[in-house]
Amino acid sequence: MAPPSTGAQQSVPDTQLGLSQDEIASLRYHQQVALSQAGGSSSRAASNASSQGRLLLDPTSLTALSNHFDRLMAAIQQRWQSLYAQTQTATQVQYDRAGNVIGDADAEIARFNAILRQIDELQNEFEKIKRIGEIVKAFRARVEQLDRRVGR
Repeated sequence: MAPPSTGAQQSVPDTQLGLSQDEIASLRYHQQVALSQAGGSSSRAASNASSQGRLLLDPTSLTALSNHFDRLMAAIQQRWQSLYAQTQTATQVQYDRAGNVIGDADAEIARFNAILRQIDELQNEFEKIKRIGEIVKAFRARVEQLDRRVGR
């Protein structure tokens, strides 16, 4: 035998659901939204039940609430996927930037090492020229000395 179709029998007190006050408020809100989107007189019945501290449990209300939560979950999932994709993109950009910084640093280190090699080569050349200059001065002194001896 089907239960009579009275408002009291199609609703349940909020406190019997085992939810916190915030969860009850959210459930009431979403039931109102679901039933207002579904249209019809169920929205008024949900409002009356809510004012009495009860939630509607009739098939129409539960179907509307289920559909509303399905849409809400789909929207949350879509938003999550969007945020996940944005996070992936941001992570990749940072990874690329870090790779570029490392590549730039490696290039600068290689450039610095090349400069150090050139400095070493220049120092070696400088030492060679300095020795040649000392040799030239010594020859010049010997030539001048020979010139003085011959020229006397």
